[in-house]
Parts: sequence; structure tokens; C-alpha cells
Amino acid sequence: MQSKIETPQDTNKSINSSLNGINLDEPIVMGILNVTPDSFFDGGQYLSDETIVRKVNAMEFDGAKIIDIGGYSSRPGATEISEAEELKRVLPIVKLIRSNFSDMLISIDTFRSNVAEQCVNTGANIVNDISGGSLDSKMFDTISKLKVPYVLMHIKGTPETMQENPTYSNIAQEVYQYFEEKISILNAKGISNIILDPGFGFGKTVGHNYEILKSLKQFNSFNLPILVGFSRKSMINKVLNTTPEEALNGTSILNTLALTHGAKILRVHDVKEANECIQLVEMVK
Repeated sequence: MQSKIETPQDTNKSINSSLNGINLDEPIVMGILNVTPDSFFDGGQYLSDETIVRKVNAMEFDGAKIIDIGGYSSRPGATEISEAEELKRVLPIVKLIRSNFSDMLISIDTFRSNVAEQCVNTGANIVNDISGGSLDSKMFDTISKLKVPYVLMHIKGTPETMQENPTYSNIAQEVYQYFEEKISILNAKGISNIILDPGFGFGKTVGHNYEILKSLKQFNSFNLPILVGFSRKSMINKVLNTTPEEALNGTSILNTLALTHGAKILRVHDVKEANECIQLVEMVK
């Protein structure tokens, strides 16, 4: 394993954004808001202003510090949509949430630099890129210009191809090296406000996912916040023989394990239960 990238020592304690900062001395919850008709769990549920405001209000009440808006489903086999369609889906939602929830941090889940830029200019605070800059060569320069926190996720392949027999010689080491290389590029562009996401379910078998979870502590050496996203995914359902609708308990168990390994942000559909995991783990600490 290669040596640690030198990064600011306080990066894992606060996310600086154009709106405000969040202290990460204790972990926080990022609530998922999919405004897509075809997401694997909640597709099509939040397509009207009324239901969106109601959902965000509930997530805020339950303790969400960040709302992650996605307009392009990244589940395996999802239909590809144009940039124009993605913007049509997400821009009005960013505006809607910003106008109704002035203190809420908004994350835009996109791999397209233009979508990221327009959403930040409209009120988003964080860019969550599932591709780690691999699907849009302008993304890193855009983040450098926007000066917002960037979620750097590991993926192998594309959403269309990522689950076609993904193979690794040593997955934990390869993900570590991926982060090392990408962080070096980002730092060279003046970007240090980085959040790491190992990309559970993105170009990985069930076994790969659990190997990464077992090795999660290794990524703490970067001194950057770690985000995990297990919520109701197949890595739970394939082990427990459940459906996404039945996977809340499994999600809570994996979130708890991740917290004990240093995760700082839980990206979830179920905010209340994730916050309960955090409260109990913090009591143990």
C-alpha cells in the first residue's frame, strides 16, 4: 500500500461550503431525495413540489444535515438520460429546497460538470460525483472554480457496465490507490475539501462490498471524511434474501459497523434510524 497523501489535518472535522459549515466531530446523516422515475427504491415518489417539501421537512425533523438530490438513476441497467433532462429534473428542486429550507445543506448527485455548476449557482452546496471525475473531464476544474466540497466516489466502469463481472486482485488496496491518485490530482487543482465514498455497489460483487467494509479503517489515513451508502442495497438483500423494502434493519446494522470504522456521513433513505445508529455508537464511544 502506498504512503498517505498529506492533507489538511482539520479536513475531517468540518465541511466548508458557500452556505455554512458542519462540524464532523460527530457523524451526520445525508438524506436521499431521488427525483427520478426509476430509482431502485423510491423512484417516482417525489415528483411534485408538495411531496418534496413534505419529505425534506420530515428528513430535517429527523436530523438530516444534508439533502442529496439525484436526477439520474445510477442503478445497474438504468435508462440513460440527456443532460437537458437531468437539469430539467434537478434545477427546480434545488430552487424549491433552497427557498423553503434556508439552512439546509444541499448536495447535487451528478457526474456532469455543467449540471453541478448550474445547481451550485442555484443554491446547492456540495457536489456528489459517482464517477470520481471519470465521466466528465471538466468536473475537477469545475469543482476548483466553484470551491465547494466534492464527494469523490470509487467506481469501476460506468453505471451501465459496472456490474458485468467486476474483478480485483486486492479490492481494498485498489480502492485506496484510486483515492490516492485522485486526491493528488484534486490537490494539484487547489481542491482539498474532499469527502471519500468507497462506492458500495458500484462495480463490486457482494463479497467485494464486505471486504471494503472490513477494511474501511484504512481510508482514515487520508484525514478526510468518509461517506458510506448502503441504504437498502443489494449487498444486504442478497445476503438476507430480502427486498429493498425489507432492508432497513440490514441497513442499520451496516451503518453501525461503518460508524465504528470511522465513517462520518451516512447517506440513507431512512434518516431517523440512521441518526439512532449514530447516537448509540457515540454513547459507546
